[in-house]
Amino acid sequence: MDFIWIDLTSPAFITPFLLTLKVSGLAVVFSLVLGVAAAFLLTRRPFPGRDLLDALCTLPLVMPPTVLGYYILVLVGRRGFIGQWLQDSFGISLMFTWQGATIAATVVAFPLVFKSARAALEGVGSRYEDAARTLGQNELSVFLRVSLPLAFRGIISGGMLAFARAMGEFGATLMIAGNLPGRTQTLSLAVYSAVQAGNDALANTLVLIISIVCVVILVITGKLLQPKFRQ
Repeated sequence: MDFIWIDLTSPAFITPFLLTLKVSGLAVVFSLVLGVAAAFLLTRRPFPGRDLLDALCTLPLVMPPTVLGYYILVLVGRRGFIGQWLQDSFGISLMFTWQGATIAATVVAFPLVFKSARAALEGVGSRYEDAARTLGQNELSVFLRVSLPLAFRGIISGGMLAFARAMGEFGATLMIAGNLPGRTQTLSLAVYSAVQAGNDALANTLVLIISIVCVVILVITGKLLQPKFRQ
């Protein structure tokens, strides 16, 4: 294989790159909201079935992406429980759209935020929260002004790992969004298409960019988790 590269201003690179940033960015936002809420619920509120919910929140981390994609199809596909309702009520179909790709990326990225947020929240001493309550703070204020700031670095590191995972998402995205250039083709799908077409220059460039971004994210995440950076 000749190690040749393409112009980074080429539409063959720019289009999937920008789409990947949009899909991965939105996936991280959704994962942060859902993951932190689930982590807070599981670390602060004992209830029946908590272990089962914990397992379900972690499940996408170990399940094959194609299986996840099938479950997403069952839910939001044209004949799915939610997908058919969206189609009949609002004329909205998530199949073969970038919104569908965002759902797939969110599902695979969610456990990384959830696990990091849970570990960070468990590390927050309850004495700080109890002290805030004795000062008259309600539960929302305690979470926003005490728990969240103290767990901030762990949550951010989880969000960065989730972004890297969303960038590399392939199987579930292919199941729900397909591989449509200019519409749903993210960087990982573009790599697959480039290899299939024998376009070594494009494949080399895309793989290099993905690798650099992932290495940078891992380095920053490692710095955030070092003891000297903790509260």
